[in-house]
Amino acid sequence: MSATPSAPLLDFDTRKALLFALAAERLSAYYEHGKWITDAQGATLAAQWLSRSRLQLALSERRLLSELSDRLARQLAETLSRAAGLYAAHEMMEALDPNYQSAFAHDMLDECERLLRENGVQD
Repeated sequence: MSATPSAPLLDFDTRKALLFALAAERLSAYYEHGKWITDAQGATLAAQWLSRSRLQLALSERRLLSELSDRLARQLAETLSRAAGLYAAHEMMEALDPNYQSAFAHDMLDECERLLRENGVQD
């Protein structure tokens, strides 16, 4: 039996960050282009981001993160005014830079954590 090098497993915080980033991209694309990213596009985007760090995640898990990010982004778009939604999208995209601090982004990360735990993703 030969050992095949495998990509490192993603920890909970990385999954949470990935969910946040996908939701930010979805919301930004919605306000920029008036269209929602599909779940398949979200799963592909997640795979591309992970591959840059030489990380992998099973397709089923990428799909789950994609679906959850869609749910979060649509919920934000439905409950916020257009101006507030644009602000939310901007804040979330800016917060993808680890040097950017935002109370709103921290709240959204908490929401991402809640969504993950509700859907069976644990530490």
